[in-house]
Amino acid sequence: MATDIDTAPEAEADASSRLKLTEIFLSLQGEARDAGWPTVFVRLTGCPLRCVYCDTAYAFHGGQWWDIDAILEEVARHGARHVCVTGGEPLAQKRCAVLLRRLCDAGYVVSLETSGALDISVADTRVSRIVDLKTPDSGECERNLWDNLAQLTAHDQVKFVICSRQDYEWAVQQVRERGLDRLCTVWFSPSFAQVAPRELADWILADHLPVRFQVQLHKQLWGDEPGR
Repeated sequence: MATDIDTAPEAEADASSRLKLTEIFLSLQGEARDAGWPTVFVRLTGCPLRCVYCDTAYAFHGGQWWDIDAILEEVARHGARHVCVTGGEPLAQKRCAVLLRRLCDAGYVVSLETSGALDISVADTRVSRIVDLKTPDSGECERNLWDNLAQLTAHDQVKFVICSRQDYEWAVQQVRERGLDRLCTVWFSPSFAQVAPRELADWILADHLPVRFQVQLHKQLWGDEPGR
């Protein structure tokens, strides 16, 4: 069951089996390799970063405590095969690793949306870890944990949200110098209302980059409506 953090004196009594959640909902995956699949999103509360383009600031605070068993029950109720654990920054809660393992054990196709500022090695390798490397214009570039790159497998994904031409050139440098395309799938995504999708697409084609272009499908359908 879910319990409100402000009215649950027992919240710390069994902390080892709880996570603080902002929402659980069914939608279409709007990004990365699983785009278009009906997906259950488990949005954890809290994030240590403050990216300028963040569209989920409502997940920074508040939330409810959920038992991990209850999360699994709610996920199952939606009847989808794909599950995405997101935030906020889900890895900021240590028990996120337990949830990821439990979801994999239950047979779901699991992805994790993470900022790349925290150690991804805690996540089950059955999970497709989508690491959002922060560009200079995100305001959080210095938070990138570059040691994470050594953890990447072909099952994982790297994403760059491009806010400007400067960001694009920086991201190109990272891809080429670090050989990111040889590690896993690399995505370039235009920051909503900062870079025109067509402009970014033209840059990628002109430079013959070994990356995949994406726009956020869910925003095309529902804008910034929470829970969609």
